[in-house]
This record gives sequence, C-alpha cells and structure tokens, in this order.
Amino acid sequence: MREYLLTLFVSAAVTYLLTGPVRKFAIAAGAMPPIRARDVHREPTPRLGGIAMFGGLCAGLLVAAHLNNISDVYKLSNEPRALLSGAGLIWLLGVLDDKWGVDALIKLGVQMIAAGVMVLQGLTILWLPVPGIGPVALTPVQSTLLTVALVVITINAVNFVDGLDGLAAGMVCIAAIAFFMYAYRMWYGYGIEAAAPATLFSAILIGMCLGFLPHNIHPARIFMGDSGSMLIGLVLSSGAISITGQVDPDAITDLTGSTKETVHFMVPVYMPLLLPLTMIAIPAADLVLAVVRRTWKGQSPFAADRGHLHHRLLEIGHSHARAVWIMYFWAALIAFAAVAFSVNSSSLMIVLVIIALSAVGLVALLLPAFTPHAPRWAESVVPPRYRRRRRRMAAAAAAAEREMRSANPPALGGATAVGDRAPLPERRRPVKTR
Repeated sequence: MREYLLTLFVSAAVTYLLTGPVRKFAIAAGAMPPIRARDVHREPTPRLGGIAMFGGLCAGLLVAAHLNNISDVYKLSNEPRALLSGAGLIWLLGVLDDKWGVDALIKLGVQMIAAGVMVLQGLTILWLPVPGIGPVALTPVQSTLLTVALVVITINAVNFVDGLDGLAAGMVCIAAIAFFMYAYRMWYGYGIEAAAPATLFSAILIGMCLGFLPHNIHPARIFMGDSGSMLIGLVLSSGAISITGQVDPDAITDLTGSTKETVHFMVPVYMPLLLPLTMIAIPAADLVLAVVRRTWKGQSPFAADRGHLHHRLLEIGHSHARAVWIMYFWAALIAFAAVAFSVNSSSLMIVLVIIALSAVGLVALLLPAFTPHAPRWAESVVPPRYRRRRRRMAAAAAAAEREMRSANPPALGGATAVGDRAPLPERRRPVKTR
C-alpha cells in the first residue's frame, strides 16, 4: 500500500506543479478558444491541461518501475508499456485538437488506433465470466473488437461530461478510487497477481486527477481540454480491461471453491460491459442520451449542444458548484455501491443504505433553491453563503436599501430629495486682462 500511495503522491505532485507553467504556455500559444454558445464560462480560459496530466502519468509509471514490489508488474506484464503507447497517441491527438481542432471522425479513428496499439501489446480482454456458464474464452477477433469498443466508449463518455469546472476530473477520480479499492482487494486479498497492473493504473489516475483539480475547480484557471479528458478516459478503460479480461477466474475458484460462486463474485464489477459503465454510469448515460438526442434531431452524434446532464442541472436553477457536487454524489453512489455488492451481494444493509442515499440525492436534485445553513461553531470554516449571520446581514442591508429608495423618490432635474445634490452650473474662471 505504501508504494501505491507513493506513486499516487508523485503523480499528483508532478501534475500540480506542471499545470501552472502549462497554463502560461497555453496562453502564449494561443490555446484559448473564444466563448461558444454552449459554454458555461464567461471568460476565455486556456486549455492544454492534459499536458500536465500526461507528465503526471509518465512520472507515476517511472517511479513505480523503481519500487521493490510494484516493479514486478513491468517484469511479468507488458501492460504498462501498452498503456503508455496508447496514452501517447491519444495525448498527441488531444493537444492538436485543443490548439487547432480536429475533425470528429479523425478523432474517432485515432482512438481506435490507440486501442489497437494496446491490444497488440497484450492489453486486451481474453475471456468473459458469464453467470450460469462460467468463463468464456474469446477469439482474437472478438477480443480485439470488444477491447476497442470499450476504450472508445469510455474515452468519449469522459469527454462528453467535461462541461463544468472540475466535473470530469472529479468524477474520474471517484471512479478511479472505486477501481483501486476493488483491484487492491483482488491483488492482496485473493493473491491474484494479474490484478496488480489495474491497481497501479488506478493509483496513477487518482494522482493525475487530484493534482489537476486545484487548478480546475470553479472558477477554473485552466481546462484539461481533449488532451486531458481523452487521456484519463483511456487510462480508466485500461484499468477496466486489465482487471476484467486478464485475471484468470480459475485462480479465484481455488479460493471460493465453486465456479458458480466465482462468477457471481466477479459479475457485479467484473464484466467488461458492466465494469466501466457502473464506475462511470453518469458519463455513460450522458453519452447515450446525447447520441440519441442528436440523432433524433438529424444532427451528427458528435455535434456539440447544451443538452447534457450538467447543462440541465443549471437550467433548473442549480448553481455551478452545486451541479458539480450533485454529479459527484451520484457517481460516487453508483461506483461504491458496485464495489460494496462485489464484497457482499446478499447484505440487506447495503441495499438500505443505497436506497437512503438515493433519496437524499433526489431531494438535493429537486431543491435547487435550497441553501443549507452551517451551525454557528462551523461558520468560520464554511463558505460565506452558508453562514447564517452573513446571510441575515446581507438581507437586512438589501431591505434597508429598498426602503430608502421607496421613501426618497427622485426629485426634479434627476436629483434625489435626500443625499443627492443637483449638479451645480459650471463656474467660469475670470479671464485676466493686461
């Protein structure tokens, strides 16, 4: 655990320290597109934040290669090199798109090529655990198609949700934490060495997101752009592929004692079609709704609009920060619920907790004008909008100002009766004569 935490910290530190210089470089390079009709921000903001995140990825992989225990991943598997190869292609595509713009079909093609490069280096799905049947081996063609589809879907799901300050980085960070918990349990709890790469990828991804978030929270000083959103989407899908199609189910069967129990243990967060979709269910749902909505209108599925989930939260009255936190809440609820079910799928307590939290989320979703008040002992540490005293003083000042305006109507000549003076005529200075 200490080595994984060290890798996480290095990735976060490098990403955080690089983001400031990258912001200056983006401004100097002109990577600040004008405000578009669908944008939420009001001032041009530099992109290319993915450059710093790619630096954090490289730093994390480099440090992990020199640690005692994690370095065995590089000896027993080629997956870290496969991840770096695919990430490099996606990152380069994103940088070009952030600066000059790239056609949607070209981006889709490069995403498929990056996924294919990872497949050629061994990062692919080899089998599927099917309930009632057991593990089903895939042919090379099936394995390649399923892996490429999973990578492309995850990349575009993360890219589509990147519409508010800190939203994509925070949601992927939540998904990566859930990934890490599950993969670490598989690696150290069950002794499955094939789960070690996914654990490493998740730790590095958490560091990348945490290092970038301080610069990206509202109001954002820099955006990650496509160079960042596509990059973290690829890293997230790589962890899902590694822990889904590389771990031998027979190794778990030796511990559980039953193939049926093994399959049921693996299914909740283990099937490739469920694993990334449960961890990033909100971005995936946003992706599906966007494709259906745009196709129904006769538009391209890649055409940008203001119909995403975060845009709808703003339209019903939620503030920017509250919309982001609501998305965080639902992403965390679905991701950690999936992990909890993988631990104990027959627990009634888990179901009751999920139902209670879902009710809380629905109440927060349907009350956009509600502002909670912090207790008096916590007013010094919460934002000003949550302080009772501050809100009462602001309301009293506004009421006094309205009363003064109603009691003192404007006088003739544009001057008010009290407190304002009519403009005095300009006095001419006497002209001196000799």
